[in-house]
Amino acid sequence: MGNAMGSKRAKVMKIDGETFKLKTPARANDVVKDYPGHVLLDSQAVKNFGPRAKPLEPDHQLRPKKLYFLVELPKVRPEPLTRRARSSGIRGMNAKDRLDFLMLSKRSVSDLAVVKHGPGPDSSSGPTRVRMRVPKAQLERLMEESQDGGEVAEKILSLYMGNNAAAVDGGATVVEARKELPNRKSQRKRVSFSPVEQGEIHEESAAPQKSLVHTSPSR
Repeated sequence: MGNAMGSKRAKVMKIDGETFKLKTPARANDVVKDYPGHVLLDSQAVKNFGPRAKPLEPDHQLRPKKLYFLVELPKVRPEPLTRRARSSGIRGMNAKDRLDFLMLSKRSVSDLAVVKHGPGPDSSSGPTRVRMRVPKAQLERLMEESQDGGEVAEKILSLYMGNNAAAVDGGATVVEARKELPNRKSQRKRVSFSPVEQGEIHEESAAPQKSLVHTSPSR
């Protein structure tokens, strides 16, 4: 009689080795409801999967003469909020910034307000307009390496300064970027970039005494 009664009970073991029996039919929730923060594991699942064994669902039916483990869930400490490092280039931009860059690359004429430093009376002679070609691949690389339109404009200006004696070959895409430095209105010059024929660079000055046009000979 006693053996018959014992065969209808499920055995539950705690982590400290203490065991108790539960009369079936019973569910896993009948065990864990008295132990907050604990879960019930199937002993066979623990044997097969070890720490990867999945806890039993609350409505899981316990089977007679089967062993179950009652374990406490590990307490997870909340991780401190860490500042996300801002990545440079277009990959770190939001959707609005990427759209601005896309519109930037499709415009036909770009204007760049810069300050040209240097001694002499020509430093404040007025705005200067420059036209040059920028290869599309090189433009995309500049956009990838830059954080905003102002930095793109600076790099394009540096490219012009280093190559103002020759045209830049390749498929050209026009870029627009604006940058204006404060407190330099008397020395501000206006430079713009737009697509022209291959091998041709124009530099036009607003001052009547300064005008330079360089055109490569036609082939």
